[in-house]
Amino acid sequence: MSKTAIVTGAGSGVGQATALQLAREGWNVGIVGRRAAALDQTLKLAGPLASKMIAASSDVGNPREVSDAAKRIVDKFGHATALVAAAGLNIPKRAWEVLSYEDYQHVIDANLTGTFNWVREVLPAMRQARNGTIVTIVSDAGLMAMPKAGAAYVASKFAQRGLTQSINAEERQNGVRATAILPGDINTPILDKRPVPPPPEAREKMLQAEDVAACALFAINLPSRAIIEELLVRPR
Repeated sequence: MSKTAIVTGAGSGVGQATALQLAREGWNVGIVGRRAAALDQTLKLAGPLASKMIAASSDVGNPREVSDAAKRIVDKFGHATALVAAAGLNIPKRAWEVLSYEDYQHVIDANLTGTFNWVREVLPAMRQARNGTIVTIVSDAGLMAMPKAGAAYVASKFAQRGLTQSINAEERQNGVRATAILPGDINTPILDKRPVPPPPEAREKMLQAEDVAACALFAINLPSRAIIEELLVRPR
């Protein structure tokens, strides 16, 4: 029986690594991202497994675009039993002394509202099937504020973590479970948005995208009777 997953932020980083790993494990995968060119790159990396993917470029913060993307995926592969919300961003001017309202809202829309929009989209079918796993890629900045993350990112990640907890609080009785993965520093393109991007030697010591993807797959593949509610993973 075929299985369908949706991965947001699938054009790079953790989202891309997760989508590729799901396809390798036999899943049909709807890959979602803002940039069609980035999703095309994911399809190229998938090689022959690209036939198990459909690209649905959309802005996770826009509910109408999310609904349109979800319909394209469902029309091709059927309803999803797994969602990995990996879309996220940060901005260079992130400290309180330089943070603008516009930049703050941009981060909240991508990191928090985008997760909400996709959960709201997939949850009814998961509830009806009494089968679904939702994985949110949060951050250890969702546990404790840190200057390098910035106020908007910290706020979005604390809220995203709470959003994930609320899914388990309300929906575990309906066969739906949620896992918040809280990684430390990951070597992904989001590092380029830091005020001072880390050098290559520092990035080599960080978590890699495939490390966090492995955590997402672990949560998804766990027997349905069990839930990993939160998973904190940091570089050794």
